Amino acid sequence: MRQEYDFSKSIKNPYAKKLKRQITIRIENATIEYFQQLAAETDIPYQKLINLFLKDCAQNRMKPLLKWKNFSAHA
Repeated sequence: MRQEYDFSKSIKNPYAKKLKRQITIRIENATIEYFQQLAAETDIPYQKLINLFLKDCAQNRMKPLLKWKNFSAHA
């Protein structure tokens, strides 16, 4: 190995913005099992499938339809 390296002519990594970030989220077992089954069918790792699904949702500006049940205070 060299004692010193010259980085004066180096450039920034053009792929740095495409790098993934590791996070921790809580996902229900049934959801993970669904993607694991899909992974077995498609031969794509389940975490990649989840990422692809979420990426598609973000690109298409999809929003979940949330409907809350109307609970009365006396029920």
